[in-house]
Amino acid sequence: MSVYVYAITRDSHPLDLDGATGVGEPPGEVRVVRSGSLCAVVSESPDDLSVGHRDLHAHQEVQERVWAEGPALPLSFGFVATDEEAVRAVLDERAELFAQRLDELTGRAEFNVKGVLDEDTVLRAVLEQSAQARELRERTREGGGTYEDRLALGQLVAQEVQGREEALAAEVLDALRPLAAAEKVSPPSKQYFVSASFLVAEDRFEEFGRTCSELAERYGEGVDLRLRGPLPAYSFV
Repeated sequence: MSVYVYAITRDSHPLDLDGATGVGEPPGEVRVVRSGSLCAVVSESPDDLSVGHRDLHAHQEVQERVWAEGPALPLSFGFVATDEEAVRAVLDERAELFAQRLDELTGRAEFNVKGVLDEDTVLRAVLEQSAQARELRERTREGGGTYEDRLALGQLVAQEVQGREEALAAEVLDALRPLAAAEKVSPPSKQYFVSASFLVAEDRFEEFGRTCSELAERYGEGVDLRLRGPLPAYSFV
């Protein structure tokens, strides 16, 4: 029977998994596969495993339960081994690497930071601060102006929005980087002007959260800075 693997941790981990249930319908019973000084948290793998809310939620719930009691390496959703012997073989083969990564993550957690910029707020700011944008807006009001006028206005606004997003992202990253041991920054997208994960030591959790709150207050209306954490170190395994 193939097994679904959630996380890897030390054999000394408390691993209180009583009542824990995993992926599948009905949910699989969560158990432990041990080898040497390491162990893996697993359950039976369902034949119909899918990237749906039920299984994603179960996957995350098990990982967070394990992580809450000690350092663990959370695996990506969908990691399936042929059987328990295959799991033990991986634990044996990569024992040194896994132990090193567990040492690096001890006393640390992941924080996710995402920033959303309200386009209407930015547009108002552009019109307030740019005489050229105001002039083009008046020309094109109610369908007026030429095609070139409308194109110029669109390009000007897009440039201003991009410039503001880049400046905000740089400011957020500059403020949070000194508080983190490591970072993973995603490219900016249409949805987020900044999307980053930080690996933060436990003694800096409070300072990290406070810094995010201070940034959000400073930006005020139009900038939504979202913080999630502390979380298992999903991005740093």
